[in-house]
Order: sequence, then C-alpha cells, then structure tokens
Amino acid sequence: MSGELVPIKEAAEWASNHMGKDISPSNISYLIQYARINKYGGDSNATLVSIPELETYYNKIKEKEQRWKEKLGDDLNWEISFEQYRESETTRHVHRLHPYKGKFIPQLVEYFLDNRVNKFKKEIFFNKGDIVLDPFMGSGTTLIQAAELGIHSIGIDISEFNCRIARAKSGNYSLLDLRFRLDKAYNEIARFSNETFDNDYERDLKRRLSEFNSRHFPNPQYRQQVRRDRQFEQEYSIEKLGLFLEQNHEFLAKSRTKDRSHLLDEGSMSGFLTTWYNTRIRQELFFYIKLIETEEDERTRNVMRIVLSRTARSCRATTHYDLATLKERQIGPYYCFKHYKLCTPIESILKHLKRYSEDTIQRLAEFERLKQDVNIEIIHSDARNVNIFDVIKRQNPDFFSLLQKKKISGVFSSPPYVGQIDYHEQHAYAYELFAIGRRDDDEIGSMAKGTGNAAKELYVQGIGDVLRNIARYVRPDGHFFIVANDKHNLYPEIAERSGLVITEEYKRPVLNRTERDRQPYAETIFHMENV
Repeated sequence: MSGELVPIKEAAEWASNHMGKDISPSNISYLIQYARINKYGGDSNATLVSIPELETYYNKIKEKEQRWKEKLGDDLNWEISFEQYRESETTRHVHRLHPYKGKFIPQLVEYFLDNRVNKFKKEIFFNKGDIVLDPFMGSGTTLIQAAELGIHSIGIDISEFNCRIARAKSGNYSLLDLRFRLDKAYNEIARFSNETFDNDYERDLKRRLSEFNSRHFPNPQYRQQVRRDRQFEQEYSIEKLGLFLEQNHEFLAKSRTKDRSHLLDEGSMSGFLTTWYNTRIRQELFFYIKLIETEEDERTRNVMRIVLSRTARSCRATTHYDLATLKERQIGPYYCFKHYKLCTPIESILKHLKRYSEDTIQRLAEFERLKQDVNIEIIHSDARNVNIFDVIKRQNPDFFSLLQKKKISGVFSSPPYVGQIDYHEQHAYAYELFAIGRRDDDEIGSMAKGTGNAAKELYVQGIGDVLRNIARYVRPDGHFFIVANDKHNLYPEIAERSGLVITEEYKRPVLNRTERDRQPYAETIFHMENV
C-alpha cells in the first residue's frame, strides 16, 4: 500500500495502524487543508493522498516524543500527555463554554480523581461521594470532572468573573426555558441592529475580500509556498494588503450606520470598550446588557452574561491571531498569519451571539446527561484566609452537614505560575462590560509582579498560605495534587512551609498548546500529603 495513492478513508485506516491509535478521515482532511500533505485527484475526481507522504508526516510525529524526552528528561510520563485525544474531546461539553487561558484539560483531572489504577497510578485517591477542593478554581475544570465521577466539589477563586464562568457551567437549568429566553433576547437585539446599521456594507466587504483572496492567496498552494519561504510571506502579504486598500479606498470610507436616531448614548462608556470595539459592536453589546438587566432569574442572567462575554471576546477590534493578547488595535482589513489570507475584524456580534447561544444550550445539555447528583459549591474569596466551613454553611446548609461529617478528601488544583498570566486582565472586556470589581493586586504570581527573586518569594509565601489554610479542612490522610510548571524549583520549599511532604511527582509533556510558541514544555503534578 505504501506506494499507492489512496482515498481519504483508506489513508485514515493506514495511519491508525501505523500510529497505533485512532486517526479519522477528518484528521486526514485537516492535513490536506493545512498543506501538511498534498491532495491528488483520481480518475473519478475523488480526493487521493500519498501513503509515502503520510508516512513521512507521521514518522515526524513519532520522533517528537524522543526529541521532547531529550529536551525535558527521560522521566516524562507520556501516558498523561493525552495526545490521543482530539481537541473536541479535551474541550467537551461545558469545558468550552467560555475561553480561559491557562486551564488544564479534563482528562488530567479525571486521571487522578477516578477509581482506575495502572503502572503509573498505583493507588485510588478519590471515591464516589468524596469531596474534592480546588482553591485555584479558574473556570471550574476540577468541579465539572468531579461531578461526572459522582464526587462533591468546592471551588475557590479570587476572580469574580471566574466564579461566574464556573457557576454557569455547573448550574441546574430548565433548558427549554433557558433556550426560549436566549432566543428571545437574540431576536430583540437582531431587530435593533438591523434597523440601525447597514448590513449591505458587511456583505459587500466579505464579497470583496473573498474575491481578492481567491485571486491572490489560493490555498493550499499558497500555504505550501509560505512553509518553504517565510520571508516571501512577509513581503507578499504587505504588497497585496496595500493593493486591496488602494482598490477599495472609497468603499472602506463609507458610513455603516443606517439610522442614527436609534443609537444608544455612549457617554458613560469606558475607554477600553471604545478602543477595542467598533461602533456597531459597542451598540449591540450595550443593548444586550440592557436585556440582561430586565431578566428576573439570576441563573439565566449569568448564562446570558457568559454568552455575551464569549461573543465580546471574539468580536474585539484585533487580529485573529492575537485575540488572547490584544497587542494592537485593528479596525480594517489586514493580513492574517493564522488564516494565510486577508481578513477583517468582526463587524457585528449577531452571528457569534446566535452561534454561542445555541452552543451554550447544547453544551449544558451534554453535561446534564453526564453529571451526577452531587453538590458543587463556588466561593468567591481569597483562598489564603477564607473560612470554607462558614461560607458553605451560609450557601448550602445541607452540604455543610455532609462536609462536617466527611471533611474534604483532597485537593486537585493548578495554581498560577510565576509571572506568566494576569488572570483578571485576560477577561478585561468582561469586567468592563458588566462593571465587575477587580482584585488584581490579590493575584498570586501575576505577570505584573514579574519573575525576579522578590516575586518568587511572594509566590512561595502566597501558595504556602493557601495550602496551610485549606489543610485545616482536609482529612489528615487527604491527598494534595498540585499541577505546576515548576521551572524555578519552588514547590519543595512551598511544601515544607505548608507542613506537607511531596510523596511523588508525575511529569507530563503538554501537547497541543494554542499559543504560537510551541516549544517543548512540561508540567509536574506534585502529590503531597501531610507530614
């Protein structure tokens, strides 16, 4: 077979046998689309691929494991890289209800919380009916996976918006009623937007871009040329962008507002919103916020906020490849290094809002079928000093009774890394949209504090304070699992200061990262217990 051109389905079967894991026809189609392999046409015009090309590509994948071990050490546990999972599986159901930078994948949580053992994980640490705590909850991955396994959970986070994401993911809803309310809100904002703004402009702009891209950026031929010569991409893209702007100068200068009498007053709008959103999107966002304010049910309001926040993130006036970083304002057409063609910032939120509203209902429904009857409690507080029992007693007296009897069985958490992410800032648009108070100064290990010796000492002190505080609520024989990229070797000292001992370390390669920097990278799961 290796000398043949074969259909995509047969190619997927060959690749699955070659790699020893399931590779689908859609995986092969992806390789063609992104110019990893060539596309050939058979006598019947069916798409064919070359087995030798596939073999070359997948052998490079096999070599990757060895290169990573040479770079990061032979103690990498490749089993918990979870490289066999597609992106749709690592972001299943509510795990992708809202983007969140720096979260771990659900399979990693499941590996340590479930009741299976293997040659690496030789002990069961949690059982159904136990209580697990995540003092750096983030978007709630630990809580969601615990619910699937029948484990009660408590999450703590300093960020109010993180708590809102986790509440939206874990809430109980009448999904028919929620769908009705989301559809009603969408119809109202669509009416407002279509009456106020010129839809013909957006359609015409897309048509002009599509025609121009077809002539000057044909794929996959263009992608293949770029892979051979990156300097060519820089020079060619600048030239063609200039040509498009010159040819469409008068059109791009046109007004996009149809009826200015419908515009909402922007006098109280923040500088962030006026900088990172065009006029139509600003108006649509604030119209939807007014709809949220009229909704009586708090759970529904929170879901609407998460839908709108996800929409707002996708519609900022920036390039597609810098959505997570907001490096430079982009209000007109530009060359996109992600899509290898000319793109433009989103002109209206309507399509994203519709898609995310429907996607939210679908994801909540999928999770509802999987989650078990457990308690999920979310605490917006500082894990360094919060009294967990007092808060749970106020929020959920029945769960508090269970908590008193059982205590917390253990911890699974991924604290922030030193100087890597400003967690409030990554959702700055949401804090601005919903006028949420920020506690940036209380973040442990934030990027703003840097990575110098003083920052490391503050980090060790902060993480140690958290572990000492929460240990009071964990059973004496409880297990603490802390996921960290400890490149500064801080966790042995953190454990010692916290009255804990590191009993085992699981080192895993982190694959399929979304950042443009995909250099070999590993993180360690520290298993700690009381001294």
